[in-house]
Amino acid sequence: MTVTVTGDGRTGTPAASTSVTALALARRVEAELNAALAPLDLTVRRLGLLGHIAGVPGVSFSDLARMSGTTVQTAHASVKALVATGLVRDHTSRAGSASTIELTPEGARLLQAARRAVAEVDERMFGPGADPAQRRVGDAVRAAFGGDPSS
Repeated sequence: MTVTVTGDGRTGTPAASTSVTALALARRVEAELNAALAPLDLTVRRLGLLGHIAGVPGVSFSDLARMSGTTVQTAHASVKALVATGLVRDHTSRAGSASTIELTPEGARLLQAARRAVAEVDERMFGPGADPAQRRVGDAVRAAFGGDPSS
């Protein structure tokens, strides 16, 4: 990070870094999301897995690992934990064989509740009542990735 120096040699405010600012905002968003998801016994990571499983019917462990940025072994362990809690079904859970992973009705219900919690965080952090800079970030993200500008 760059530090500005005033005419009299004193250090001033650090110069803005897009990377550092984006990282700081991302950490804040993740903390807000985890807090909103905690009453549902979810984390951002578990929500991501449920979303990938719901979004790609019959997803394989390899694809799930790729989409989640983890290893196949981690995907297996994560799905096993979701199966144990009744949120997903793995129709062929033998090692080395293809699997068909899908949400259970309870997993689908929880995913809908989580989406409502995420929408509340989006509104609080990037909606009309948010800090103007954060509103601009939200607008830019929606414009770049095709989201509804009013959400």
